[in-house]
Amino acid sequence: MDREARIFVAGHRGLVGSAIKRALEAQGYRQVLVKSRSELDLLDQRAVARFFAQERPEYVFLAAAKVGGIYANATYPADFLYQNVLIQTNVIHAAHRYGAKKLLFLGSSCIYPKLSPQPIREAYLLTGELEPTNEPYALAKIAGIKMCEAYHRQYGSDFLAVMPTNLYGPYDNFDPQTSHVLPALLRKFHEAKVADAAEVVVWGTGTPKREFLYVDDLADACVFLMKTYRHADIGPIVNIGTGTDLAISELAELIKGIVGFRGSIVFDASKPDGTPRKWLDVSRMEQLGWRASTTLAEGIRKTYDWYLAQQSAVRP
Repeated sequence: MDREARIFVAGHRGLVGSAIKRALEAQGYRQVLVKSRSELDLLDQRAVARFFAQERPEYVFLAAAKVGGIYANATYPADFLYQNVLIQTNVIHAAHRYGAKKLLFLGSSCIYPKLSPQPIREAYLLTGELEPTNEPYALAKIAGIKMCEAYHRQYGSDFLAVMPTNLYGPYDNFDPQTSHVLPALLRKFHEAKVADAAEVVVWGTGTPKREFLYVDDLADACVFLMKTYRHADIGPIVNIGTGTDLAISELAELIKGIVGFRGSIVFDASKPDGTPRKWLDVSRMEQLGWRASTTLAEGIRKTYDWYLAQQSAVRP
């Protein structure tokens, strides 16, 4: 991937896209193409085709998506399915039609069956029922993976799909109703600390186990794959994670300590837990020569510092 290559980062304002953009610029890539939603609506097939015809990106990072946690997925299932299928269909087809050399599609670990053996290997895709709370989102992502695979099989397109574990970091969504568990907890503990509250209520029993990857580590892995590997080398999908997980109760205690909240933690067992465990087998990425470098505590501290900076910026 030449330093002067034209590289399109779809979704550059989101958690993943912004990290990929930072990684590319830090490594000296000078033609990183980005468009805001007002400039390019990825739901509009004609607009996407027109952009690709004019700009002719050689490499595409498809990080644009509608994302959210359990509450958002349960509340807006049609939006999650419809919008994600449209976005990825439009971009993947345009990348093929207008001759992109490579495309990297960002999937999600929720594509795997709810009761997958642990750790979850890439081969477990479509071997069991999905977790009901995020099934529409998972189905959309599976369609994107299969599109990459189909375009490779039919046209020889060098399209890869990566399956990151749960992500967090700068530019995450901290909305209490639509965010994922880590940023939601970080905001809860921060606001409880500011309010000098006696307790923080956490959804579920606290027993499910999750794996978390700092988003700048994911970006580093994505650029690494785009520069060095092809679909033919590693197959249609590859997991990206840390290889370690922890219980939600342990995560809550860790965030509590980093934020400095002194109250108690209460688990609301009437709320859903989601999948009992999601722990990715990352041996394929390790064999390729890549490992995550940011510890969970270090990543949460960086994320909290970023969150505090944003809070200071919006204060009158």
